[in-house]
Amino acid sequence: MKDFDRGNKSITNKHELAKKIYEVSHLTGSFTLRSGKIANEYFDKYQFCCDPVLLDSIVRQLVKRIPNDTEVLAGLELGGIPIVVLLSHYSGLPAAFVRKEAKKYGTARVSEGTQVNGRKVLIVEDVVTSGGQIVISARQLRELGAQIDSALCVIDRQEGAVDSLASIGITLFPLLKRDDLS
Repeated sequence: MKDFDRGNKSITNKHELAKKIYEVSHLTGSFTLRSGKIANEYFDKYQFCCDPVLLDSIVRQLVKRIPNDTEVLAGLELGGIPIVVLLSHYSGLPAAFVRKEAKKYGTARVSEGTQVNGRKVLIVEDVVTSGGQIVISARQLRELGAQIDSALCVIDRQEGAVDSLASIGITLFPLLKRDDLS
């Protein structure tokens, strides 16, 4: 059997972490974002979420940014899911997985896992541009009875999310901003 213990190679310096995230995930070209906007650069979240050392390093720094009154971590489909699983592990807080829309079969829920009704929920996302998906998901979770006033992300592209989220009573806590990456 192969030995998978690779030791603790976690990147603890924020500048080094930003450099590594940029190195593995930054792409140039023409990309259509969720907002419909066309961007000439893109941060491929799958490149940092699928690297176990990098994901571990990211989450170890994100856990320090969880507001003290948080009761449930809500990871948004799809990029927020690997982050929220490890964040739940390190923080000891339960997780919920938030779909973009409820399935038409099975439980037919938009939120799976830990119940959010009447609980203080922190939304967890990967890369945020305008904050559009957080706005949509926050509305859906609030309809389920969740109390939401904050969101956490790995990268804020600094293209309006902070103001958009503030307009619905949510503060964004990014690990990194676009200006940190180069």
